[in-house]
Amino acid sequence: MAATEIARQAGEGARSVPLSGHVGFDSMPDQLVNKSVNHGFCFNILCVGETGLGKSTLMDTLFNTKFEGEPTQHNQPGVQLKSNTYELQESNVRLKLTVVNTVGFGDQINKEDSYKSIVEFIDTQFEAYLQEELKIRRTLHSYHDTRIHACLYFIAPTGHSLKSLDLVTMKKLDSKVNIIPIIAKSDAISKSELTKFKIKITSELVSNGVQIYQFPTDDETVAEINSTMNGHLPFAVVGSTEEVKIGNKMVKARQYPWGTVQARWEPVARTPVTTSSTAAASWRRWAFKDTDPDSKPFSLQETYEAKRNEFMGELQKKEEEMRQMFVQRVKEKEAELKEAEKELHEKFDRLKKLHQDEKKKLEDKRKSLDDELNAFKQRKTAAELLQSQAQQAGGSTTLKREKERKN
Repeated sequence: MAATEIARQAGEGARSVPLSGHVGFDSMPDQLVNKSVNHGFCFNILCVGETGLGKSTLMDTLFNTKFEGEPTQHNQPGVQLKSNTYELQESNVRLKLTVVNTVGFGDQINKEDSYKSIVEFIDTQFEAYLQEELKIRRTLHSYHDTRIHACLYFIAPTGHSLKSLDLVTMKKLDSKVNIIPIIAKSDAISKSELTKFKIKITSELVSNGVQIYQFPTDDETVAEINSTMNGHLPFAVVGSTEEVKIGNKMVKARQYPWGTVQARWEPVARTPVTTSSTAAASWRRWAFKDTDPDSKPFSLQETYEAKRNEFMGELQKKEEEMRQMFVQRVKEKEAELKEAEKELHEKFDRLKKLHQDEKKKLEDKRKSLDDELNAFKQRKTAAELLQSQAQQAGGSTTLKREKERKN
């Protein structure tokens, strides 16, 4: 009885807390979203590519801002990684963006070790995060995660094939980071060349065992759009920070003497802002010496030899095709010449026969004229003879008459 009374009195003095909304596990996603928005997001991008492919311009275009940075020198003996962090905000969403540029990538004559500084940088970020995880008192909620979330690999728009440097670097990075291949300055080649170039790049990546990022298709809500995105890989982009009026609206575009090209970069903007759990797990296994995710040797020399053998094979194939084409054309030309020779012989025979016929006619006509001339000469001789006889006869008669007259 005393316990019941105490409980009643305690209930009367308890403070009541009004509910601000529905309480249930279906509200947990909203709570997580609100917590993430309040805390802000972190996104780290690694831009890998040769000098002059428009990496900085694409970043400015992608995030619709002008990232300030100090000019860098490209006469370094090796590849230098330069990291810059920016605080961006759209509406009520805050983003801590870190852009890592590979200064001097591909500028050296000997490019065999170009990928090493990039791999070391990625491993250093994994090591720092792992050390934070291993602490007894961890503060991961406030820790600035510098692990690379996505690697935008810029490919030169040559229209031919990937360089050995590209294949080696992507092969070394595919187990450590999400690689998204990008054809930079894609307005430099035509649409048909761009389509063939994409097919060539995909074929070379598959044949060399390079794993690029694939948009997940597990979730049915995004399976269709992600499948479409995977079909567009590698992405073809055109970056620009200049605004041009097209129609009735201002858009980012590049102006040329022959026309205007609107910036294309939307597929890259849909890149998921997540760290590859597979890459992180692989690095942890490597850090604890369980296994080496990149145990197979993959050197620039081997890739160069493979590319050279492939090129020589294609060259021999083209030479054989050209030889066959040359032989075929020679045969066709010989057939044409034989036909022309045959026609010339037939024409010569016709002309020869016509000449013989004309010659025979002329000879017959000449013989006829000779016969007529001989007959004319005979008649002339006979006429002259008769005339002479007549004159002699007339002269005798005249003498006779003169004699008779004298007598």
